[in-house]
Amino acid sequence: MSYQQKTKETDNSVVEFIESVENPKKREDAYKLIDIFSETTGFEAKMWGPSIIGFGSYHYKYDSGHEGDAPLVGFSPRKAKISLYFAPGDSKREDLLKEFGKHTTGKGCVYINKVADIDIAVLQSIITQSVQFLQAAYPNS
Repeated sequence: MSYQQKTKETDNSVVEFIESVENPKKREDAYKLIDIFSETTGFEAKMWGPSIIGFGSYHYKYDSGHEGDAPLVGFSPRKAKISLYFAPGDSKREDLLKEFGKHTTGKGCVYINKVADIDIAVLQSIITQSVQFLQAAYPNS
């Protein structure tokens, strides 16, 4: 039995997804983040699974043989907080986050309450850093 990746790129409408977000401030922030992420990466927003808005993609393969595709960077306007997804395993992010503004971090994500709480220039640096890190780590994507 082969492992089926849960989060795949879909053709679902990003705008439709954002319009389904209940909180109007979160919707506004989601549109702001789309502009920032797409301008910074040069990639258009795509839906990954039911709730992640991703930019670009890379193909990873672990030593375990497990492989799949993932967005280079992305975000999801969740109910409680907005989750930002960056390259896993990038140690340079810690330094950048010191200047980022109000946030918390999880295993692979950075959580913010609203875009107004963070420094956009730092966000752009983290996005750029993540993309470069992943493109160096997975050059054949």
